[in-house]
Amino acid sequence: MDSAGSGESTGGTGGTSGRDRTDRAVGADRAVGRDRVGVSGAVGGASFSARRLGRARLAVAAVFTVHGAVTGSFATRVPWIQEHVGVSAGQLGLALAFPAIGASVAMPLAGRISHRFGPRAALRGLLALWTASLALPALAPGLVSLCFALFVYGATAGMSDVAMNALGVEIEDRLDRSLMSGLHGMWSVGALLGSAAGTVAAHADVDARLHLTTAAAVLSVLGLLACRDVLDVRSAPEEHPPPRFALPPKSALVIGAVGFCAVFAEGASLDWSAVYLRDVLDTSPGLAAASTTAFACTMAAARLVGDAVVGRFGAVRTVRAGGVLATAGGVLVVTAVDPVMALGGFALIGLGVAVVVPLAFAAAGRSGPAPSQSIAGVATITYTSGLIAPSAMGSIADATSLTVSFGLVTVLALGLIFGAGVLRQAGRSAAPELPAETPVKRG
Repeated sequence: MDSAGSGESTGGTGGTSGRDRTDRAVGADRAVGRDRVGVSGAVGGASFSARRLGRARLAVAAVFTVHGAVTGSFATRVPWIQEHVGVSAGQLGLALAFPAIGASVAMPLAGRISHRFGPRAALRGLLALWTASLALPALAPGLVSLCFALFVYGATAGMSDVAMNALGVEIEDRLDRSLMSGLHGMWSVGALLGSAAGTVAAHADVDARLHLTTAAAVLSVLGLLACRDVLDVRSAPEEHPPPRFALPPKSALVIGAVGFCAVFAEGASLDWSAVYLRDVLDTSPGLAAASTTAFACTMAAARLVGDAVVGRFGAVRTVRAGGVLATAGGVLVVTAVDPVMALGGFALIGLGVAVVVPLAFAAAGRSGPAPSQSIAGVATITYTSGLIAPSAMGSIADATSLTVSFGLVTVLALGLIFGAGVLRQAGRSAAPELPAETPVKRG
């Protein structure tokens, strides 16, 4: 956190203190025998050329896209899986809770794996497991096996999520500017691409076992290619490895609370916007369904331009402004008298919460000397929020009404305004000196 306690640096979430910049300069001066065309980012004694960092940034963006494409591909074939396994809606709902359970259980392991094998090898292996697991749910013959497949699917998703976000924060620190919103925007682009391909496959009545197995193979290859250029800054040999399981640090819990509010609002809007338009405002099924796609597109667009906004105004002001937009959107939804008003409200909610989770991951990554552990803590909290949001909305709607449910969303959006200050981070404290990446011979 800024020692003066006032605002962020001009670099947005990637801002650093004067001491950090001095350390970077010293580290750059000590670098020997490197191709340094505009050396940048000598964090912890390891320096890389601007060209090398540019390749690493594109590589991480590609990893985020692949990760999102897996999610989008799976989502489109859930109806086929339900019919194939022969489960009721309630049983399907139970099975769909297992990805979040698996992710929450496994995410704390990601830091240990990265320390043991190095960030690049860890991401390569975890991403390959995640893409390969895409084929498992369609192969499940019954409910129990489906739950197990989705547990594995969620566990590999969570661990690869932590690994890629930690590398995203590393690149952001070295380039000294906000990148996380754009990276999460690429995840959303990947999800849209995966869902588009899945929609085509479903419309053509392609067997989901064939579709998802083929998608898993293609995405596995793309993921392995993308991982070739990510940074591989390893921990010093004398550094103690992170614990296998540990409670997240207090700073991560506070940051996670902000992420919880945003993810709850996001999940509630994605899952319930179409139902709200249909049941509360008596909208046609086509227009109601379109609200979900429009919300997802709004989220993706906002994340892709979010880094420019954060770079101009800083993380805290950006999230506070987002909280204002999301709160206004919630008010529009709960007071809507026609579909246009409600659609405008959902759009504002999407715009308001879009960049909060990327900025929460970025703040967690520099809230202490163990970024993977902090990111895992924030990710666990946000995954939990995504898990409980749909059921909480349904329970409140059963007891009262959907309008009251979105009243809760409005209150949580208001919390972003008051909680944004915890995202004011100015670089990691007491970061250990890390040896530079070992050169890799190609070809």
